[in-house]
Amino acid sequence: MTKSEAYTLKYHITPTQGLLNDPNGLVYFQGHYHVFYQWNPYGTEHKNKSWGHVVSTDLVNWSRKKVALVPSKPYDKDGIYSGGSIVHDGKLYLFYTGNVIRDDGSRASYQCVAVSEDGEEFRKLGPLFEHPAGYTRHVRDPKVWQDSQGTWWLIVGAQRENLTGDALIYTSEDLIHWSSQGSFFEQEQSFGYMWECPDVIQFPEQDVFVFSPQGLEEEGDKYRNPNQSGYIVGLLSETGKFLGKLSEFNELDHGFDFYAPQTFKTDNRIIMFGWMSAMTGEIEQAVPTIQEGWVHTLTIPREMTLEDGVLYQKPIHELQLLRQHEEHGEIRSNGQWNLPSLAAEVIMRFTKLQESFQIVIRNDVQIEFNHEHNHLTVWRTNWLTNEKEHRRTVLSHPLAELHMFIESSSIELFVNQGEEVFSLRYFLEDIQERSIRLESADIEGAFSIYSLQKSID
Repeated sequence: MTKSEAYTLKYHITPTQGLLNDPNGLVYFQGHYHVFYQWNPYGTEHKNKSWGHVVSTDLVNWSRKKVALVPSKPYDKDGIYSGGSIVHDGKLYLFYTGNVIRDDGSRASYQCVAVSEDGEEFRKLGPLFEHPAGYTRHVRDPKVWQDSQGTWWLIVGAQRENLTGDALIYTSEDLIHWSSQGSFFEQEQSFGYMWECPDVIQFPEQDVFVFSPQGLEEEGDKYRNPNQSGYIVGLLSETGKFLGKLSEFNELDHGFDFYAPQTFKTDNRIIMFGWMSAMTGEIEQAVPTIQEGWVHTLTIPREMTLEDGVLYQKPIHELQLLRQHEEHGEIRSNGQWNLPSLAAEVIMRFTKLQESFQIVIRNDVQIEFNHEHNHLTVWRTNWLTNEKEHRRTVLSHPLAELHMFIESSSIELFVNQGEEVFSLRYFLEDIQERSIRLESADIEGAFSIYSLQKSID
């Protein structure tokens, strides 16, 4: 099958076929940026997981490489699950979770490492440590970093035997022999039933713990997706304990489709990719691209900064290399424009904003701003039920800018220089419908619209 123009994505990382999920092993190595990702090349179900692999010299234009890791050993025979990477002594190390289903149907997981000298051929070195006592087999997604003293640290997501989420810390001097340092937090706390994809971002002033807790109860406009991804701000102690409050958990993305983010540091910047999905199984299997033999995508790369205790996400500046045809003009209350293509970037900056407004994209996705309450709501049509559904957040500052990356079946909306973000998939068969309609009585500003070129083979 081939990808239809109605749904294909031209500047996002997608699979050639099969199912893509978590971004893995983000790294700069030997002149290339490497992005690995969970991949089932044989179907659109969550099984047969390998690590797909793409590389780039500029974080914009990507080339596909052969699959990096496949199930082949007793400790990973039923799936290569998520993890991170590091470069040391001229070699690239991939840390991952090996999934095993025993003959009796029981399951096990192993934290493993593979090494490469060229970034393409990887030699598996096997499991790193014994499964921790007091935890279910749900221990996975290792991420590794090195401190200023040369010690290596590994964090892994976990589930206690009492079915509550946790993260565990290990240290090593050689990347091979690891010692347990226990839980990432001083005291046992209950916050969901499993913590996936843990990540630690260290800024000069504070540290940030990013993770994806499963099982949070919906609270008004919070935690509306099946599973969440977010962060808490605190300090990482010398003993590997994180001094922060889970009660101050902030969602990273307020849209419908964002999960399992991972970051890496390059050129003194923190860059993040996320998986652009947070669907129930029923909704996932109704995604129209499944009929074409593929499903899901990664987000565009985002630069992360910490400002006044808030993680900002901004599209990396290199994405401007994609810009082609451009249009600029003034915003004067009501207006309508046409996207130059189904791969576009739209920036709206407001100089006068005294009333509520609505933006309708391709006659399907709505962005509503409520001036009185300073909240932003995004609506889309659920492709399974054909009913409208929404996500909403209250802005911390007056609305000044909307920055949108629009594709034929995805939208990433950055609000106020990335203070808030909404990511979503949507599916519209009419490829001729390219309108953007602004409905307001009293609004002034300026807009820029760019068509974007294809960036992946």
